[in-house]
Formats: sequence, C-alpha cells, structure tokens
Amino acid sequence: MKNSESIKEFKKLNSSQINEKIDQLRRDLFDLRFKQATRQLNETHQFKIIKKQVAQLLTLSKSQSNSPKSSE
Repeated sequence: MKNSESIKEFKKLNSSQINEKIDQLRRDLFDLRFKQATRQLNETHQFKIIKKQVAQLLTLSKSQSNSPKSSE
C-alpha cells in the first residue's frame, strides 16, 4: 500500500524535515483549493490523501517532540 510506504518514509525524517514536508503539503492543499475554485481540478481525491499525510506528519512530529522529555 502507498500509505504504509509513506509512513515508513516519514519515520526516517528528522524534525526539521518533517516541518518542511508539512509546509509543502499545506501549500499543495492551498493550490488544490485554488484549482477547485477555478474549476481546474480533476483529481478531487488528492484532498483526502494530502490531509491524511499532514495528519500523519503532525502526529509523528508530536511524538518526536514528546519522546526526549520522557527520557529526561
């Protein structure tokens, strides 16, 4: 599955790379909304995919930021 591959790839990233990826995906969402508003979007399923990836990255980022605190 594509999603399981992306989760494995996301876990390899460090926190700055995760933040960059989140920013990139949010820009992609903005572009999709803009295309939808101008009736140029044909692939509406991309919304769901990108939102899910953003949520996975935010969860991973949160768990990484909490893990050093718990080890202290």
